[in-house]
This record gives sequence, structure tokens and C-alpha cells, in this order.
Amino acid sequence: MNLSVTGRSRPAERLPHPGRIIAGGFAGAISAGTALLSTPLATADGGRASLEDALFTATSAVCVTGLVTVDTGTYWSGFGQGVILLLIQLGGLGIMTVASLVAVLFSRRLGFRTRLIAQAETKALTAADIRRLIGRIVAFSLICEVVTAIILTTRFWIAYDERPARALYSGVFHAVSAFNNAGFGLHPDSLVRYVTDPWITLTVAVAVIIGGLGFPVVFELLRAWRRPKTWSVLTRITVATTAALLVVGTIVITAAEATNPGTLGPLDEGQTLLAGFFAAVMPRTAGFNSIDIAALRPETLFFTDALMFIGGGSAGTAGGIKVTTFGLLAYVLWAEMRGAPDVEVGRRKIPSTNQRQALAIALLSIGAVVLATLLLLSMTSFIFEQVLFEAISAFATVGLSTGITADLPLPAHLLIVALMFVGRIGPLTLASALALRERGQLRELPQERTIVG
Repeated sequence: MNLSVTGRSRPAERLPHPGRIIAGGFAGAISAGTALLSTPLATADGGRASLEDALFTATSAVCVTGLVTVDTGTYWSGFGQGVILLLIQLGGLGIMTVASLVAVLFSRRLGFRTRLIAQAETKALTAADIRRLIGRIVAFSLICEVVTAIILTTRFWIAYDERPARALYSGVFHAVSAFNNAGFGLHPDSLVRYVTDPWITLTVAVAVIIGGLGFPVVFELLRAWRRPKTWSVLTRITVATTAALLVVGTIVITAAEATNPGTLGPLDEGQTLLAGFFAAVMPRTAGFNSIDIAALRPETLFFTDALMFIGGGSAGTAGGIKVTTFGLLAYVLWAEMRGAPDVEVGRRKIPSTNQRQALAIALLSIGAVVLATLLLLSMTSFIFEQVLFEAISAFATVGLSTGITADLPLPAHLLIVALMFVGRIGPLTLASALALRERGQLRELPQERTIVG
């Protein structure tokens, strides 16, 4: 053991907080993307994009959101679209990698700062383990994107008579965008023209679901899908909550919009169910749409707000507060209603620290959305439903819009940029910060109950 002159152990080197690393990495990628999109090579007409459009698009791509101020397929050149695709891939892989490392490191009770930055060898996790984990994430992502791209390319080529090169490009672009839950498309109407095509909509929906489940959950399901009793709490909550939200979302949206002539009304029964399912998946947080979002009824918009706010799985490409947070709070509520002393999931007791973390993330996220909505209302003349939808879509990195994004003024665009950035890294950074602040309690104060409700 190394000792100092005084005989005391040398203090551990003070390393940056993981939240700073995450924020710095994403900010750097956004800055580079903004610079590239500001060049004449990035636009279709050879002119320079405004700093506002370049910054907004780069942030939306890195944060895998999908909100845009200009049409992706016509405004940006092939180079510009390539930059957007690269930013989407970096953003999706970055979130999956960092979030998975956080999950592994915290589950093994290792210091995130030391292990992630220094990658020093420990008895529980070595640098080789980290490299292997990252390699599996990259391989898994690429395999999913390749399979999705093959299906979409074949469909674009055969069913829609697109040239092979164009079909391949479109297939790859939408595959990467779908798996990373980005929602960027090459058509002004997103996927509305394919609303009745199950080969395209279901393929995109499956890619969105897999990408949104999260790397730890997917690999545990691959290993033990026949043995649900052995699943971890993370997998149990993610699978159960995701399945419930997909079923309930499909039923509610289909029932609410079945007679709406602007959305599902003109479709037959099978097509209505297909479009309703797709509309329930996309708030998870992909941002593609096969029906006109602006034509949705108020009750459907509000329900979609809730789906977007919940989002997808932890350590995945989806945003929102995450289904694990929502599911865990549901278990807390159920335990309280039953008068149970502990919160249990699959014969596992959930520590109070996890419960407080979930509550903190949910309440802070609600506060961010409320504040952003108030500010947007003061900056624009749009109605409350549209502004609230836009704020939640940005914070939850969804990308769905009622069509007001491009018409927002500059201050509102900057607010949306900040909201996308905070929504992308906020919950993960907050979760890591709360976990790192855990410490033992050396004293206990006397209890005193207060009136609640």
C-alpha cells in the first residue's frame, strides 16, 4: 500500500462526475454536427443553412428526437442527410453504451467515475469486460439495423418500384432512424403514405420496440425467455409495463380515432388496427407517424402525451422518464394501497433508495415539462394542446408534432433545443448522480407522522 510522508493513504484522484462526461460528450457531438450542417455541402440548393436550423437539426439527431424545422428529405443534401444519420447512430449508441455501463456498474456496486474513466481492473469488472460489453452493444445494434434495412429495402424496391440504389438508401436511413428511436424520415408526411402497408409499418414498429427495450433487457430475454421466474426486476418491470402500454395504447387510440375522417376513419378494420398499433408504438419514443397528428382528437392527443412522457426502457434508445420509473411507481402505489410494508417485484424487495430515485425523476420531469409549456405559451400564439404536445415530445425525445415546430419563433426553438438536450441526458445523469450520492446513515432521528392528503 502506498503511503504519504505522514503515513496516511493517498487520497483517490478526483475524477469528473459522470454527468459531466455524458453532457460534454453529447454537447461536443451537437457542436460538430451543427458545424457540418452549416456548410454549403449540407443543403440541397448549395446555400448555407441558418445556424438556427443547423443547431436544431443536430440536437434533434444526436438526442434521437426527430423534431425538425426543415424537411429532411428535400432541404438537406445527401451529405447533410449522411451527417444526420451519423449523428443519430452516435446518439443512439452513446446512450445505450453509457446507460448499459451505468446499469452494470451500479448493479455491481462499483464506482462509476473510476471504472468508466480510468477502467482500472477490479475483482468484479475489468477493462476487458467493458470492451466486451460495448462490443456486444455495437454488434447487437448493427444486426438489428441490417435486418430492418433488408426488409425495408426489399419492400421499397418491389412494392413501390424504387430504384435499387434509392430503395437501399431509404431502407438504411429508416432502419437506423427506427432502431435508434429517432423518427427522422425522408418523406414530408413521415410514413403516412405507408399506413396500410404492414411490411413497412410493422417492421419499423418492431425495430422501435427492440431499440426501446434496452440492451440489458433484450439480452436477458435472449438468454432466459423461457424462464420468466429468473428474470431480473429490470426485465420484469420493462416487459410487463411495455406490453401493458402497447395493448392499452392500441385499444384507446383505435377506439378514439376509428370514426375520425382525418385519421383512421377511411381505413377498413384490419388497416385501422394496424394504424392504431403503430400510433401506440411511436410515442415510445420514435416519432414516425402513419396518420396525421394534427388531425387527432383532443382526447387522443392527451393520451399520446402520457405515452410520450412515460417513454421506453432504461439503457435503450428511447426517451421519457422510462417504463421502469413508471412501473416502479405503480408497484409503490399498489403496495401502499394494500398496506404492504415493502415494495416487492417478483419476490424481490425494492430498496427505498430506488423508490426515491424514481419519484425524483418523475417529479423533476413533470416540473421541466410544466415550465417549458408555460414559456412556450408566452412565446407563441398556439393553443395549449399543441404547445403541451410539443414540449412533451421534445423532453421525451419523441419527435411527434402537430405541425407547429417550423413556425415557432427563435426563442421557442432555442427552448426546444434545451428541452431535447435535458430530456436526453437528464434522467440518466440524474439517476447516476442520485446513485453516487448514496451513503450510509450514522444516526436516526425520531419519527413523526404528518397529515397526507
